[in-house]
Amino acid sequence: MAERRPWVIVAGDFVRTGGMDAANHALALYLARSGRETHVVAHRIADDLAAEPNVLFQPVRRPFGKHSLGFPLLDRTGRRVAAVLAARDPIVVANGGNCAAGNVVWLHYVHAAYEPVIAGRRMTGWWHAAARRAALADEARVTAKADLVIANSGLTARHAVDLLGAAEDRVHVVHYGADPDRMRPPTAEERTEARRALGWTDGRPVVAFIGALGDRRKGFDTLFAAWTRLAADPAWDARLAVAGTGGELEAWRARAADAGLADRIVFLGFQADVRTLLWAADAIASPTRYEAYGLAVQEALCCGLPALVSRAAGVAERIPAPLDGLLLADPDDAAELAGKLRGWREGMDGHRKAALALSARMRAWTWDHMAERIVEWAE
Repeated sequence: MAERRPWVIVAGDFVRTGGMDAANHALALYLARSGRETHVVAHRIADDLAAEPNVLFQPVRRPFGKHSLGFPLLDRTGRRVAAVLAARDPIVVANGGNCAAGNVVWLHYVHAAYEPVIAGRRMTGWWHAAARRAALADEARVTAKADLVIANSGLTARHAVDLLGAAEDRVHVVHYGADPDRMRPPTAEERTEARRALGWTDGRPVVAFIGALGDRRKGFDTLFAAWTRLAADPAWDARLAVAGTGGELEAWRARAADAGLADRIVFLGFQADVRTLLWAADAIASPTRYEAYGLAVQEALCCGLPALVSRAAGVAERIPAPLDGLLLADPDDAAELAGKLRGWREGMDGHRKAALALSARMRAWTWDHMAERIVEWAE
């Protein structure tokens, strides 16, 4: 039997939180536990991964905690490890364009698809402009030459071909997996406890928002405008719970207070574990302007929550007809979002039933299924 090729995965962090971090963690864990030699080039890895005997961790500094300063070091270390293993024909997984040695590229986000706006202003500073130019050049160069491109959605696959020059026959869609034991609908007792933990004992329905409050990509400004419209109606009884931090967090708190919405919008800040929020909530709103996939929305769906998400988001391709009416055509249209929220509130029971049915289907595709599919394509 031929010797298995070693794997090298280059990514910033291999932990269970965050979209691409959780995905990389899941792939590396699957590889190691299936007996494959797995070289992990990263700034940080979770303890369970570090304890695996088949994992060889190649630590990389992140100077001053800056991702942009760590990128060149990830690339250099990844190329060095690949060169050492060259005689054994390693499978080198680059995340986007983060390693020039990548013969497999895993796309979680396409820089060419969206130009971020930070804290209400376009990134015009020389540092940000230079970092963006480098990211655009790296992702196009590495993706175009890769033997295999793994896209986390059909949206990302189209961008890989149309924006990054990938050969269409080398691009394959593999959706993120689920943790079916952890991200699942709560029991009645678990839901009661989650709401009690957050101080919500008044029975009001809750809509969750999960995302950064500095980059307008997630569309919180649209959601805030929609909520302001709805709250003007005395009959609107829902609470908006916002999980996330960023440069505009305090400004949004102040705007909510000035608008008389302090009791209608709750800012929770950073949440290391969002499951309590998802178990306590009744829906999730994500009017994102660009989302290659959307793990937070997927986790909400796995917990049985209806999702009001942009139709263009990658995760929306997994939402079937019974919940299609909640999808947003225009993430900039606050009136449309307000109408969708009102429609959700009026049909809460039906939307919840449809979301529970979707939850069962989505939880059937696990992180191990995702990793197994990637291995099938790569080996």
